[in-house]
Amino acid sequence: MAGSRLPRQLFLQGVAAVFLFAFASLYTQIPGLYGTEGILPARRTLRPQGKGPWQQLWETPTLLWEAPRLGLDTAQGLELLSLLGALLALGALLLPQLRHLLVYLLLWAAYLSACQVGQVFLYFQWDSLLLETGFLAVLVAPLWQPPHHKQPPQGGLAGALPHEALPFWLVRWLLFRLMFASGVVKLTSRCPAWWGLTALTYHYETQCLPTPAAWFAHHLPVWLHKLSVVATFLIEIAVPPLFFAPVRRLRLAAFYSQVLLQVLIIVTGNYNFFNLLTLVLTTALLDDQHLAARSGNSRRRKTPASRPKALLALLLELTVYGLLAYGTVHYFGLEVDWEHHTIRSRTTFTFHQFSQWLKTVTLPTMWLGGASLAWELLAALWRWTQVRGWLRKLWAAVQLSIFGSATVAMFLVSLVPYSYVEPSTHGRLWTEAHRLFGAVEHLQLASSYGLFRRMTGLGGRPEVVLEGSYDGHHWTEIDFMYKPGNVSWPPPVVAPHQPRLDWQMWFAALGPHTHSPWFTSLVLCLLQGKEPVIRLIQHDVARYPFHKQPPTYVRAQRYKYWFSQPGEQGQWWRRQWVEEFFPPVSLGDPTLDTLLRQFGFQDKSPPRARSSGNSLARALLWVRKQLSPLEAPTLLWGLILAVGAVRVVQALLGPRPSRSSPPPREEKHRPAPKKDPGAATEQAAPAPSNCNSSSQTTRRKK
Repeated sequence: MAGSRLPRQLFLQGVAAVFLFAFASLYTQIPGLYGTEGILPARRTLRPQGKGPWQQLWETPTLLWEAPRLGLDTAQGLELLSLLGALLALGALLLPQLRHLLVYLLLWAAYLSACQVGQVFLYFQWDSLLLETGFLAVLVAPLWQPPHHKQPPQGGLAGALPHEALPFWLVRWLLFRLMFASGVVKLTSRCPAWWGLTALTYHYETQCLPTPAAWFAHHLPVWLHKLSVVATFLIEIAVPPLFFAPVRRLRLAAFYSQVLLQVLIIVTGNYNFFNLLTLVLTTALLDDQHLAARSGNSRRRKTPASRPKALLALLLELTVYGLLAYGTVHYFGLEVDWEHHTIRSRTTFTFHQFSQWLKTVTLPTMWLGGASLAWELLAALWRWTQVRGWLRKLWAAVQLSIFGSATVAMFLVSLVPYSYVEPSTHGRLWTEAHRLFGAVEHLQLASSYGLFRRMTGLGGRPEVVLEGSYDGHHWTEIDFMYKPGNVSWPPPVVAPHQPRLDWQMWFAALGPHTHSPWFTSLVLCLLQGKEPVIRLIQHDVARYPFHKQPPTYVRAQRYKYWFSQPGEQGQWWRRQWVEEFFPPVSLGDPTLDTLLRQFGFQDKSPPRARSSGNSLARALLWVRKQLSPLEAPTLLWGLILAVGAVRVVQALLGPRPSRSSPPPREEKHRPAPKKDPGAATEQAAPAPSNCNSSSQTTRRKK
């Protein structure tokens, strides 16, 4: 991890970009989700219970406790946090000076504060992943930024501080936990689609928000779908241990396999910022040499003495690739059918065999992570011994102690949620790790992951369709902007925005409406004609069928949806009615009142009027009015284009180092008399190749 200065900068920029998307996407939905007229008003989540302020903050860590001091209600405070978080993330993305430890600490604290009041709409795995990644960015980010073109005057690799690489190792460990667990849970769930290698024949049409490309992917041959499932298992289960391989080309091969998987998911599904965040994590597999930081020197470092080492590395690579190929062919029964030009595949192992294998390897993977971390600690200690000057050495020792202890503590904390993949290993885990995890669990510093555990919609994609009526006899469907509804509407492309109501509608369709209490509140808001909620369904209110007058009755039907077949003109979907999902209700209906009372939505205390008297509240209202005409995906893509334009301008106007101009300028100083002969001992280690020898000589003369 020592040669990872550029990957660390890439990681910090990526985290800032994801925070920007997350805050901006959430901001556009706050009035409809958490406002006083929203589905789940945020004011109900923060109610003082007579506890001290510090105890209250520790038990429910959110900065929104301070919103009343600013004259704001909880929803307004959430808007302020989202705006400030987006602006701060935008600054960190564009300005290197803002990629600072404190900046990322504020971003993490702001998103943690939002998650404390986000309720079911912020209970997604990628929200937990962003919080964990954001906290790691706090440890990775520098405490101070050195001046441009200046490095700390110390020995070691490229003048790097001894502790710099340690926290970045945690990013690699997080990526390993995410991918390995996501692959394992697909098999431990006993899902017949994953075991039968047919999951992708359903996935593209049953995922939450497919893209137009998903329609084409769905109609690929079945044998290719099954082969793609095999490749998924290979990338998610077999490849992650290579993240810690001693041969960099194995790590780079693992990097490109992960990138390929994430890019294919992005093309075929709208998973907001999740896949982008996973791509950000893969930067921990890169190094400066691969990013062309030292391309001019790396080719000249090959010597005859390194040829045996290179040959050994090549043999190791070939052995690993051979084992992966053999294991894939053996355990998935790959056979080439030359007659039909296909590749047959099937699982040749049983659930019991896989469970025994998982019991065998889970604890060793923890030891693998511990050994890799120990190596990084020893490397950091060696770099510390190369620091020149007792004062710098003391300061480096303090930093190494703090960040080294934090890295080890975070590793121990992460072992607990990682061990959930294998119950017996979880029970054998070190007791102190459980205690440490329990002490910080509410801060969400580490979480368990396991994406696409079971494949849903095997008999058709379940979908809830809302309907409204004025007389109870003639019903009109209420179409959403993003989720499937009208069979002639194509699937949209909305990432990196996440329409959280549409996502929850997908989950609601998987069971009865009583499993989704918020749905009753949604029905009530539609009966009352709450505009903030209507804008979650149709941003252009004029396209909402009941924009002039709220419906008298609302009900919901459950359908099953399938992608249309090739050749069906004008249709992307076909559907079939299944059953009534939610009964017809109206305001004052006993059924509705009973459900509202059962789920605690009948709040006896009336909401406080939104504060608009102070300048801060007026400013928030003004910003909302300026941004409200923009649909959320348009706003986010506008931010992406704006960032791209600014980066292009920075590249054109910024100083560009020239390779030809410095040498003549330095030649002019060669006749200068030698001064301070002891200064040479205070410089960093000599240049790695002869091409920098003249500049090194000039600096010694200066």
